[in-house]
Amino acid sequence: MWLLGMSVYAIAVFQRSSLGVAGLAAAAHFHAGPAALSLFTILQLSVYALMQVPVGLLADRVGPRRMLATGLMLMAVGQLGVALSDQLAGGIAARVLVGAGDAMSFVSLLRLISAWFPAHRCALMTQLTSLAGMVGNLASVLPMSALLHAYGWTPTFLANAGVAAVMLLPVVLLLRDRPGGRRTAGPIHTASVRRQLAESWAQPGTRLGTWTHMCTQFSSCVFGLLWGFPFLIKGEGLHTATAGVLLTVLVLAGAALAQVFGVVSSRWPTVRHRLALGVVVTTMFSWTIVLLWSPHVPLPVLVVHIIVLSAGGPASMLGFEHAREANPPQRAGTASGLVNIGGFSASVVAMLLIGLALQVFGGLGATAYTIAFALQFLLFAVGLRQMVRYGRLVAAVKGRAPQRTLRAIPVGHRR
Repeated sequence: MWLLGMSVYAIAVFQRSSLGVAGLAAAAHFHAGPAALSLFTILQLSVYALMQVPVGLLADRVGPRRMLATGLMLMAVGQLGVALSDQLAGGIAARVLVGAGDAMSFVSLLRLISAWFPAHRCALMTQLTSLAGMVGNLASVLPMSALLHAYGWTPTFLANAGVAAVMLLPVVLLLRDRPGGRRTAGPIHTASVRRQLAESWAQPGTRLGTWTHMCTQFSSCVFGLLWGFPFLIKGEGLHTATAGVLLTVLVLAGAALAQVFGVVSSRWPTVRHRLALGVVVTTMFSWTIVLLWSPHVPLPVLVVHIIVLSAGGPASMLGFEHAREANPPQRAGTASGLVNIGGFSASVVAMLLIGLALQVFGGLGATAYTIAFALQFLLFAVGLRQMVRYGRLVAAVKGRAPQRTLRAIPVGHRR
């Protein structure tokens, strides 16, 4: 069951990341500038973020199988639209459908894990699940680049649509929401939905998870999904093949670190928060070095920087563990949806800021990329402050209530 769900998630990440190396090709295909190009990924991720809470609620009520099957259908239709459209508006609308389908994958998979695995294995399974994302991301780098070069825009994205469509049959026929195949569907009432959301968000662990996901993930997400490839080629003057290899390193290093983080998170859960803080601080330091050195950063320094960025994905998974510990199993999907909003909302904001900066300062050449990527520090500052704040609150609540499910945030702290 986990392998089926993980396959859907790998396909979803592949579809999400398919513009990572196709950004320049998309600009030529749709005759779009940097700001317009950023709309593709910004709107896609905006839809993804906005759907996390509804998807989490539905995963808890109607089960992961239906959500994963629906997501595959939406992604197939969306990529078909991308393949056949030659107008900017049509392409953007199609990518919105891809984002809607993608939104149904990860949270539903986490719900599946909570049903099929004991609690003490969930942290490791979550990190192993991130491997599926790495596989999908890896498939979107060199293979996508090769397909685009060999066959062009339309055949490449038709193939993407076909991948999602082919996976639909085994999901519908074989996937089961929980052991025994018991039906998870239940009535959905507005009052119960509000109560479930309020109870989940009231937990300090849920809020810590959200800010952890936000601050650790957005920089690597922005780099891998959209602006990393142009930064390496136009900002640093690298060859296309070299830039593709560096994005592959981003994925492979993330896959390796996911295993380390999974073991550490499972065996020593008390270090999760400090580990996430360490990743954020290291990422900020690495960006400082690269941006001060740019536009002539030596290749070995860029490689180290890429490896540092790759830690953001595995570190963001630690946010789900904070939320899982703070909520009972029946709220697992809802809590995961709230956490997942963090990183992707921040990614949308960062992509928009970088796109606008490149549009405004484009005449400065490579320097424009330095200015644009420096805007990330605004998000780092906000996220790091909130991580520290809620980390202290979670520690205080755990000290008062050592049981598994943490008590809600006192009224005076609900801001």
